Amino acid sequence: MDEALLRAVVPTVIGVLVRRGADFAAAEDAVQDALVEALRVWPDDPPRDPRAWLVAVAWRRFLDAVRADTSRRRRELVVEEEPAPEPGREEDDTLALYFLCAHPSLSPASAVALTLRAVGGLTTRQIARAHLVPEATMAQRISRAKRTVAGVRLDRPGDVATVLRVLYLVFNEGYTGDVDLAAEAIRLTRRLAAAVDDAEVSGLLALVLLHHARRPARTRPDGSLVPLAEQDRGLWDTRLVAEGVAVLQAALARDRLGEYQAQAAVAALHADARTAAETDWVQIVEWYDELVRLTGSPVARLNRAVAVGEADGPRAGLAALAGLDPALPRHTAAAAYLHERDGDLATAARLYAEAARSASTVPERDHLVRRAARLNAALRG
Repeated sequence: MDEALLRAVVPTVIGVLVRRGADFAAAEDAVQDALVEALRVWPDDPPRDPRAWLVAVAWRRFLDAVRADTSRRRRELVVEEEPAPEPGREEDDTLALYFLCAHPSLSPASAVALTLRAVGGLTTRQIARAHLVPEATMAQRISRAKRTVAGVRLDRPGDVATVLRVLYLVFNEGYTGDVDLAAEAIRLTRRLAAAVDDAEVSGLLALVLLHHARRPARTRPDGSLVPLAEQDRGLWDTRLVAEGVAVLQAALARDRLGEYQAQAAVAALHADARTAAETDWVQIVEWYDELVRLTGSPVARLNRAVAVGEADGPRAGLAALAGLDPALPRHTAAAAYLHERDGDLATAARLYAEAARSASTVPERDHLVRRAARLNAALRG
């Protein structure tokens, strides 16, 4: 063997291994192993390119050492009862947390709080501020929820539909203080969409993106509500609209229609209209027909009645509304709107005032009171 040649090529071989990612000590050890192999092989079968031969053999020795070290560490971890990381384990754990936090034994409020705490990573103080309750109250709620699910086994597939309902509840909580629950719901839904292959998860993601896109136009600077027909569509977030529509189209293409996809389709039709007058109400009614078929929801029937009033005239909408329970949330407000469109201002004003008395939020109540006052002023004038 040509010792001068070896002295010349060994530093170069070590340099090649270091550039490939080996640390210096490991590279040197691998090259020494390659030299031992060269002493055994070269006398009978000298290589045409000694440097290339040493690089190839040394690199194999380095990889073998890395694999052996990794295996050793894994065995040590197993002995210490700390399982080695597995591909996709973090994603699976997150999905299991979704199912645990949305367990059917929890109340909706507890499920939302536990989801925000365990999956969202929010502090108890942040969740309390978002829900406008004392921190101690929220801490008790979360503690009770944890005790409720303490013995739940996660060895069976969870109910994605329940998880989606909880995430939609989070989204509808809106935002207060330093925690934007609408944005948090979008973030959590994105994580779920990355973890589970389900068209309805995509449907919910599209729905919350499309609704959130209208948020900048939904209120005036004084906090008062702006009805959809009166919103400045130039304020809508076109980036979110485009993303929501793309997500929805991909979900619908799978031909597994669900309620969130149908709701998102309605939202997409609103987003597609350049003005309120250009809204395709006929298609919206058709999507509400699908939603009613899928869910039988009285709320979907109520929204369908309003859409019928836009597509076929207010009297058709009132006829559709007549068969529904008057105790439904927003039933009276919907009736007031349809009577106003039909020209019956006195009935509309009375119904707006009645709806204001049962409004669930202050902005909604104020909006209905203003509607009633405006119509009463028109009747007096």
